[in-house]
Formats: sequence, structure tokens, C-alpha cells
Amino acid sequence: MRAREIVLLLGFGLVFWVAGTLWFERTGPRVFETTAIRYWVNFILTPILSTAGCLLILLWRQIPASGWVSAILLIALPGMFGEAILLSHFSTLMPRMQEASAGRYGAFLFATYALVISIAEIVTLRTGR
Repeated sequence: MRAREIVLLLGFGLVFWVAGTLWFERTGPRVFETTAIRYWVNFILTPILSTAGCLLILLWRQIPASGWVSAILLIALPGMFGEAILLSHFSTLMPRMQEASAGRYGAFLFATYALVISIAEIVTLRTGR
């Protein structure tokens, strides 16, 4: 992977994380501090939609399947580092949500990153056969 592609994927990851964080800062109480049904619907849909978005980026950039896991990690890393900082300062950075929602928010993020990375890993491993 060329340096330009690496920077571009990291940039996508940063933009994706900032947009998602701003979205959940505004809508977080309606997702994390509401009914269990609303939370679980979002818990299922958000990882699926996020994964689809990331895979579309890989297809658009014509990343070979053998490089998917590396590319996905480049997209995911800015958000993973950002979320570590955000979760450690949750009440300051997510003022609309109760501090008790940090655990559910963290689980939500963990599920999203796990699905995206798992699918990329499966695709990459299958190309090695």
C-alpha cells in the first residue's frame, strides 16, 4: 500500500470517527438512555451500516482482498484512539448523556469495531487459501 493510500485511509477513519462522535453527542440520549428496544436496534444496525460504509471505501479504492485487514485497521485506528480519550473524559466530551451511559456507549463501539475488523480479517484469510 502506498503512503498516499495510507494517509487517505487514516483520513477516512478520522472523518468517520468525528462524524459518528458528533452524531452520538447529539442523539446519544435517544439511543443510550431510552428503551431497551431502541438501544438494541441501534446496537445491531450501527455496526452493520458502519461495516458497509467501510467496505464500500475499500471497494471504491480498489484495495485487494489480501490487504483488507490492513486497510480496515488504518480506518479504525483513529476512532479507536479517539474513543479511548473520549471515554476517559465522557462527561466532559458527551455532556448530553449521563455518565452511566459510557459503558453502553463503549460496548456499542466495541461491537462496531469488532464486526468491521472481523469481516476484513475473514476476507483477507480467505484470499490466502
